[in-house]
Amino acid sequence: MFTDVSFLLGAASASQFPVDQGYEVAFAGRSNAGKSSAINAIVARRNIARTSKTPGRTREINFFSLNTQVRLVDLPGYGFAKASRKIHGQWLQLVETYLSNRRSLRLLVIVMDIRRPFTVLDTQLLDWCSASAVAVHILLSKSDKLSRSKAIRAEQIALESVVNYPTAVSIQRFSAQDGSGVATVRERLLAAIS
Repeated sequence: MFTDVSFLLGAASASQFPVDQGYEVAFAGRSNAGKSSAINAIVARRNIARTSKTPGRTREINFFSLNTQVRLVDLPGYGFAKASRKIHGQWLQLVETYLSNRRSLRLLVIVMDIRRPFTVLDTQLLDWCSASAVAVHILLSKSDKLSRSKAIRAEQIALESVVNYPTAVSIQRFSAQDGSGVATVRERLLAAIS
C-alpha cells in the first residue's frame, strides 16, 4: 500500500485542501527534524516529499495520495524558518486550521530529532493533540546518529515524558538513513487507517 504513492497537491490555504473524506495521517515536527525524509522512507521513494538542508523549506501543506481514500500529509515545520513573521504566522494559522478541522485526520505523527526531543514547541503540539483527542505517534528520528544504548535510553526518557498524557501516545526510534523503524511505523499507520 505505501509504495503506490503520488503527490496530490500543495495547499497554501484551507480552500485548497482536498475534500475531507477518507483517512489522513499528518506529519509534523520542528524544521529539519526529518519529516520529509520519514515520509520518503515510509513510502520507499527517494524524493516524493522534497527534503532540504535549509530549515523551513516546506511552506505549504503537501498532500500525498496512497489510494482514493488514504492520504499522507506533510505539514510545514515549526521552530525555524527564513521567512518574515507575517508569513510564519500564516503558516501557523494554516496548520492550526488543518489540525482543528480535518475529520479525516486519524493520526498525527510528530517527528522529533532523537538528540533534541521535546522542545517547547513539540510539547505545545502534544498538549494541543491531547486536548483535541488526536491520536499521536512520535518518531524519534535520526536514531542512527546515536549509539544503540544511547538511542534506547533516549526512547525510555521519551516514554516517561508522555506517560501521563490522557490520550494514547506511542513512541519509536526511527532512521530514514538506515531504514530502522520503517516497518514499525507502517504498521502503526495501517492500524490508524483501518
